[in-house]
Amino acid sequence: MGFGSYDESEQKDNDVDADDSEGVAVHENDHDGSVSFETEATTSDLVDKLGDMKDEDDEE
Repeated sequence: MGFGSYDESEQKDNDVDADDSEGVAVHENDHDGSVSFETEATTSDLVDKLGDMKDEDDEE
């Protein structure tokens, strides 16, 4: 093989004894609310600004 040796025995039947009590609580800080903002920019202005931002990313 061109990318080094591969031992299939290392990949088979791996039993992991994991303790789930130390896991991450992904819903611990859930927020059920809303966000709003006001702007005087039109939809067209915002779309133009987005296009400018995408053009800047393409230049980099």
